[in-house]
Amino acid sequence: MKTQSENACFGGTQGVYTHASTTCACDMTFGLFLPAEARNGPVPLLWFLSGLTCTHENAMTKAGAQAWAAEHGIAIVFPDTSPRGDSVADDESYDLGKGAGFYVNATQGPWAKHFRMWDYVMVELPAVLGEHFALDMERQSITGHSMGGHGALTMAMSAPGRFRSVSAFAPIAHPTASDWGRKQLSAYLGNNEETWAAHDATLLMRANGFDGPVLIDTGTSDQFLDLLKPEALAEAATARRQQMTFRMQPGYDHSYFFISSFMEDHVAFHAEALWV
Repeated sequence: MKTQSENACFGGTQGVYTHASTTCACDMTFGLFLPAEARNGPVPLLWFLSGLTCTHENAMTKAGAQAWAAEHGIAIVFPDTSPRGDSVADDESYDLGKGAGFYVNATQGPWAKHFRMWDYVMVELPAVLGEHFALDMERQSITGHSMGGHGALTMAMSAPGRFRSVSAFAPIAHPTASDWGRKQLSAYLGNNEETWAAHDATLLMRANGFDGPVLIDTGTSDQFLDLLKPEALAEAATARRQQMTFRMQPGYDHSYFFISSFMEDHVAFHAEALWV
């Protein structure tokens, strides 16, 4: 593992690191904020999964998460959204290929060799983090934005006991019924729609739910509301009687201005679950 940078940040350290990923068959870069408490022993970990077109850097520099993580003594990891490198397949559109891994393990060419973001986030990167940093890997929660909100919700509902809480900012909530989903799932997983269900938060909510607290924020002025379909997830949670705080925030759009406005709420929400 190579240290790209480390900066003092709210009494802790914001680092950027690169390692050779066997899962994605390329070098992968992630950001990790460690609060001051990590100098004295392992601290809980919050995952932030970013959205389409992002790298590890967008949320790390724009979401304003470190101040609130420092206040609660928790770490935050910012993974990349896809494999990178000259040998990695790409597409000319912004919502497929590099920057658009969709948090699945691709089975179709030309994506299958590198695009294994599910295993990277769920298996390989946690092992790297646990080996190299002062983190309590028994205390993890997860959040994300847009495509990353999709990833956070699907991972949390697919791995009972792994995450203590889950939240999302403007998640792609019903991808099997949206152009933000059907395009990517068919490209990465093929045309058998039965295989897509494991990566649809609304369908997983109907089937599994989540054994813990859930928080969802979406802006009423989000320019992508018809693609996100938050109402489908809300209906599924209500039918299941799943504990969930679902908020439509008046006037907010899909940007990092929206995320940073409610980041304090989300970090506090996860800290409450992580420190129980």
